[in-house]
Amino acid sequence: MMVQYDFSGRRVLITGAAGGIGWDCARLLAAAGAELVLVDRDEKRLHELLEKLGTDRGHQTVAGDLVESATLQQVITIVEQGPGLDALIPAAGIYRDQPVAEMTWDQWRHTISVNLDAVFTVTQAVLPYLNDHASIVNFDSLAGARGSRTHAHYAATKAAVTAFGRSLALEVGHRGIRVNSVAPGIIRTSMTDRLVDGSGEALLAQTPLGRFGTAEEVASVVLFLCSDASSFINGEVIHINGGLYMQ
Repeated sequence: MMVQYDFSGRRVLITGAAGGIGWDCARLLAAAGAELVLVDRDEKRLHELLEKLGTDRGHQTVAGDLVESATLQQVITIVEQGPGLDALIPAAGIYRDQPVAEMTWDQWRHTISVNLDAVFTVTQAVLPYLNDHASIVNFDSLAGARGSRTHAHYAATKAAVTAFGRSLALEVGHRGIRVNSVAPGIIRTSMTDRLVDGSGEALLAQTPLGRFGTAEEVASVVLFLCSDASSFINGEVIHINGGLYMQ
């Protein structure tokens, strides 16, 4: 049974909102009464999400890539016109199969840009608009804790996001702002389709619960970390992987 939270009167910014986990974060938060600012580079999916959530709920969207300054400026323009933000969820990310020996500099930089640089830029940009006692929930990964074959750039960004979040928690704690992370394992979304097709059986054999996770299971933890129920949790990484990795 899904735990019920009340986010009425709260405003939340989600990047990567049209992706599998971002979509469910938006859906659950909207159902709990939050007003959302949704960002994604897939304009069509973003429009579909807004239609699902209800166009009369006050939600706003920005279609574009946050590594581009024009997109970031659109986000700032929307955020500064409102009553501030009560939560930031930078969920955008990419996951590419590229062995280190074959990886080009451009491939390395692209993953770093999307998965790490964009987290820094959007966080820095909206910090002045975060209300006291707001919550930031970053997206780390199982890969950031134990590495990932053919995904060294992805794993490196996720380990860096962990360190970035904990460092930020030290800087903003005096305002009551909390910074935590979720670290999903193998979650069934379009991002993991190739991994599951190639290594699914072996991964299931290593997972005590014997199944893959769902986007909603991750989103439910994100809601918890955005809520007052987690008011004394700060600088933590919560692993969501069915026991595949136990820290």
